[in-house]
Amino acid sequence: MKLTDYASTVLPDDADSATLVARVHDPGSGGPCVAAVRGDTLVDLTEVTPTVADLLDRPDAVDVVRTAQGARTWSLADVLDATFDGDRTRAHLLAPVDLQVLKAAGVTFARSMIERVIEERAAGDLHRAEEIRGKLGQLVAGHISQVVPGSAEAARAKELLVAEGLWSQYLEVGIGPDPEIFTKAPVLSAVGTGAQIGVLERSTWNNPEPELAVVADSRGAPIAATLGNDVNLRDFEGRSALLLTEAKDNNASCALGPFLRLFDDGFGLDDASTIDVELEITGRDGFTLGGVNPVREMSRDIRTLLEHAHGRHHRYPDGFVLLTGTMFAPTEDRDVPGQGFTHKIGDIVRISSPRLGALVNEVNTAEDAPDWTFGIRALYGNLAARGLLSGAREQEVPA
Repeated sequence: MKLTDYASTVLPDDADSATLVARVHDPGSGGPCVAAVRGDTLVDLTEVTPTVADLLDRPDAVDVVRTAQGARTWSLADVLDATFDGDRTRAHLLAPVDLQVLKAAGVTFARSMIERVIEERAAGDLHRAEEIRGKLGQLVAGHISQVVPGSAEAARAKELLVAEGLWSQYLEVGIGPDPEIFTKAPVLSAVGTGAQIGVLERSTWNNPEPELAVVADSRGAPIAATLGNDVNLRDFEGRSALLLTEAKDNNASCALGPFLRLFDDGFGLDDASTIDVELEITGRDGFTLGGVNPVREMSRDIRTLLEHAHGRHHRYPDGFVLLTGTMFAPTEDRDVPGQGFTHKIGDIVRISSPRLGALVNEVNTAEDAPDWTFGIRALYGNLAARGLLSGAREQEVPA
């Protein structure tokens, strides 16, 4: 299938009852618009709330999305067609967040924990990974697969693994008292559904990371959910954990979307915490790969992760997105036996869940994917030129 074939597949199954928020780039305005998804129509709410961050800080956010009068509308089908055609002369979807800091939690599933240890032991060399996986996987998994992070049992498992020479920094954040929380990418740099995602052209071992993303307001309260792709370079991170930024933060290396689903009477954080996030990869070479990321199998509660990200120790006055981690680290061979999976240019990555829709992207190199050029100054310059800042509320950061 081509990227354009996915345009009609992005809506949640229960879209008619969901409270959905989109961001639309409108060429006539030269910038983004906050929009509500209502049936087959997108309703422009930018005059009511100039940014998604402003919207999520409103106590009446759900009512605004459902009922507020909009300045104009777009056909959802037309916007989706332009999005997946790559036609930037027409209104098209963007990532559905704006001023929120893009955070991520790592090593939150036992399976991905083992793969991180294997990367570390292989020093980023995919040729050694299969041998190490066979020697290490069963032994380590037997110790930690059922352990509650931060518990006395986890501490005893650590003592045993240290004694056997098997302790790792990844096991520390996987079963220790403190999770890995890091900044994935700069504010406004995420791409949306239908866009290209980027991996460094010099990377030889990389993969998608299909994840649930939770969006919090300025108080740290979870307000909405969406899907994310925490694109990862396994060879870089495997060589050294100090290369995490190069492994994680590159042009077009964070994808979010297709929409924000606001938590309401029909869908809340507890519902989001039990979804399955599905992954499908289709290559130009005929290669296909699928997998499932059952969010319910996370080793840490999402509320615990949010508390580690936001609290007295750290505030986010414009809110934040938290990618909650993945258990999916593909090990299937793509070309040469024993060398596992890595992306090729033109791969189509579809990350989906029935209640959140589908995030679909095409793989390119970070160097050749469209440059990120619209930053914070550009956003506020555009909003000011459109006369949209006078209604923006001043936000008080909690003490």
